[in-house]
Amino acid sequence: MTAAQTMFDEQAPSENGPVLRVSDLTVSFPSESGRVQAVRGLNYEVSAGEVLGIVGESGSGKSVSSLAVMGLLPQQARISGSIKFRDRELLGLSDDQLSKIRGKRISMVFQDPLSALTPVYTVGDQIAEALRAHGHSMSKQQAHNRAVELLDLVGIPNAANRAKAFPHEFSGGMRQRAVIAIAIANDPDLIIADEPTTALDVTVQAQVLEVLKTAQEVTGAGIVIITHDLGVVAGFADRLMVMYAGKAVETGQVDEIYAHPRMPYTLGLLGSIPRLDAEERQPLVPIEGQPPSLVDLPPGCPFAPRCPMVVDACREAEPPLSDVDGSEQHRAACIRANELIAEDPDAAEVFEVEAVEEAAIAKVPREQRPIVLSVNELVKHFPLTKGAVFKRRVGTVHAVDGVSFDIRAGETLGLVGESGCGKTTTLMEILGLDTLMGGDIAILGNLTTSLTKQSRREIRRDMQVVFQDPMASLDPRMPIGDVLAEPMQVHGYSKQKIASRIPELLDLVGLRAEHAERYPAEFSGGQRQRIGIARALALEPKLIVLDEPVSALDVSIQAGVINLLDELKAKLELAYLFVAHDLSVVRHIADRVAVMYLGKIVEIGEVDGVFGDAKHPYTQALLSAIPIPDPVAERSRERIILTGDLPSPANPPRGCRFHTRCFTFAALPEDKRQRCLDEEPVLAAHGDDQQAACHFPRARAVL
Repeated sequence: MTAAQTMFDEQAPSENGPVLRVSDLTVSFPSESGRVQAVRGLNYEVSAGEVLGIVGESGSGKSVSSLAVMGLLPQQARISGSIKFRDRELLGLSDDQLSKIRGKRISMVFQDPLSALTPVYTVGDQIAEALRAHGHSMSKQQAHNRAVELLDLVGIPNAANRAKAFPHEFSGGMRQRAVIAIAIANDPDLIIADEPTTALDVTVQAQVLEVLKTAQEVTGAGIVIITHDLGVVAGFADRLMVMYAGKAVETGQVDEIYAHPRMPYTLGLLGSIPRLDAEERQPLVPIEGQPPSLVDLPPGCPFAPRCPMVVDACREAEPPLSDVDGSEQHRAACIRANELIAEDPDAAEVFEVEAVEEAAIAKVPREQRPIVLSVNELVKHFPLTKGAVFKRRVGTVHAVDGVSFDIRAGETLGLVGESGCGKTTTLMEILGLDTLMGGDIAILGNLTTSLTKQSRREIRRDMQVVFQDPMASLDPRMPIGDVLAEPMQVHGYSKQKIASRIPELLDLVGLRAEHAERYPAEFSGGQRQRIGIARALALEPKLIVLDEPVSALDVSIQAGVINLLDELKAKLELAYLFVAHDLSVVRHIADRVAVMYLGKIVEIGEVDGVFGDAKHPYTQALLSAIPIPDPVAERSRERIILTGDLPSPANPPRGCRFHTRCFTFAALPEDKRQRCLDEEPVLAAHGDDQQAACHFPRARAVL
C-alpha cells in the first residue's frame, strides 16, 4: 500500500466531521491582459450524506473550484488556500499521490460523458479498470462481474450485454449513467457532479438525478452538484452556495434561500426562471449587463454595475458574507440585505420589470384570425443505406410521420419533445419550401408545392428563422451592420432604406446604433441572439421560426431574450413557431403546444389546458420531469421516471409508438394491452382545443 493510501485509509475521522473543507481558496490563471482571478477566497464544507448545490452564471468560478479540489487544474494555474479531505490537506500533494485518491475516495461526474469515456474500450472494461486501478485484489472476471452489477444499479437495462458495448453505442443518458457507475465503483466519500444534466433531455435529466440519489444512498457519500439551473438543485440539494465573480455571495439551507433570498443576485436568478407551475404569465427577470472581468476588478461589490439596489457605499468596499435573519446558517454578501429582510419583495418589483401588454390581435377569437402556417399530414423519411461504394438500402428512418398543425396570426405554437422526436426535421421541411415526400404545407394560404421562383422569394420575406447557436449563425468576418443589411440587400431594399432600418432593428432588440460597427465576437451570447432576432425582423415577416433560441444561454440572459420575444410579438403582431425541449420556457411564451414523440404529435392544444390537464402519458412524463424552483413543491411532487430511451425511428414500435415506455400500458390488464400493441392511436378531442393520441387517456396530477 502506498503512503498516500495509508494516509487516507488509516486515519478516518469521526462521522460528524466534514468530508471536505475548503478554506480561503484562490485560483488564478495567466492571460495576455493580466492574471484572471477565477476563484477569490472561497470557503465551504460538505459533510457525509449531504448534498451541496453550487449555482451561478458561466464564469462565476463553479467548475474551477471543483477542478481545484480534484487536482485537475493546468500547471499554469496558481492555487492558494486550503483544501482538506477528511482533515488531510490536498494542496501540495503530487499528482501521483492525488491519483491514489481520485476515483477512490473522491469521484467526479463530468458534464460531457462522451468526452469522459474512452471511445476504444468497452464500458464494462472502463468500470473494471476503475476498480482494479485502486488496489482491489480482483481478477479480471471478478472486476467484470462487479462492473455489470454497477451498471444494473444505475439503471442500464440488460447490463451484462451492455457492458460489452462501446460508449458511442450508448445514448447520452446511458453514457452519463455509466460515468456515475465509474464514480461510485470504489464507494467514495465525496462525489463532485459538474453540470451532470446540462446536455440531456428533461426525461433523461430526471433519470440521472434519480441515479445520483441512488448513488448517494448506496455509498453514503457527500455530493457537490454544480449547475446553473436552480430548478435542478431545488429538490436535490440540502444546502446552496451562490457564486458570482469567483466568490460565494449567498449560502444557506436550500429552503431558506429559495423562500427568502437576501442577495439581489440570487433574487434575480430565481426571478429569471420560467415557472412550470405559474398560474398566470409573469414577466421574467433578466439581469442586465455582463459579469465583470476578473483580470482587474474595480473596488466595491462586483455585482454593483448590474444591481438594481446599488448605492454609493456598494462601490467603496466588497461586502463580506454576513449572517442574515439572525442565523449563522444563512449568509449573504450584501450591505442592503436587511432591507430585503424587512420588505421581502418580489424579484420583478426589485428589478423593475414591467408586464408586456397584450396585443390587440390576441383579443380576437382564434377561429377568426387568419392562418399563417398550416401543416397537414407531413411525412419525411430518410433511407438507411449500407456499403461504401455500392450502397444498398437496408431500412428507413421515419423522422416525421403524419404531422398536422396550424398557427394563426399573433399566436405562438410551442413544438416540444425529446431529441430525435422529429422537431428539427419538421422545421427543415417548413423552411425548405420544396417538394414534400408526403402531406402539404401552406404559408399565408400558399401551398409550398405550387410556388413559382418569384412567389417562393416573396414567401421567404414573410417567414424568417432564429437558430439555436447565435455564434454559428453569424459570419464572424462581417460587422453587425452588414449582417443585418444582407437580407435587405438580397430583397432589393435601397441603400437609404437599409441605412435607416439598421438602427431601428438594433433599437427594437435593445442594442445601440453604434453596435452596428462591431463584430460578432465582441458580443455576449445573449447579445448575439438578439442580433439573430434583429436579422429575422429585417424584412418585417409575419412568421418567425425559432429553433431552441435560448437553450445555449444562461438563465439570467435567457430571461431577457424571452421577454424580448414577448414584447416583439405584442408590438409587431408576429406569429412564432417555437421549438424547445424545456417545457417551462414553452409554458411561459406559447399560446398552444404540440408534443411530438417518434415522428408523431401525441398531444396538442391550448397551453393552459395541456399543462393543467395533460391526457397523454408521455406529456405527463415530460411535465413531471421538469424541475420547479421551489424545494417544498419539488420534494412533494410525484415524479414519473420513464424507463429506457427513445426507440430508433428506423424501427418504431408497432401499434402505439409509446407503449415500450408507457406506465399506463404497464398497468393495463392483458386484454386491453393488445389494443396498444396492434392499433396506432389517432388524435382524439378532449375539450374545445385539446387532442391526444391515446387509447386509454387518464388524468394525472403532475404539477
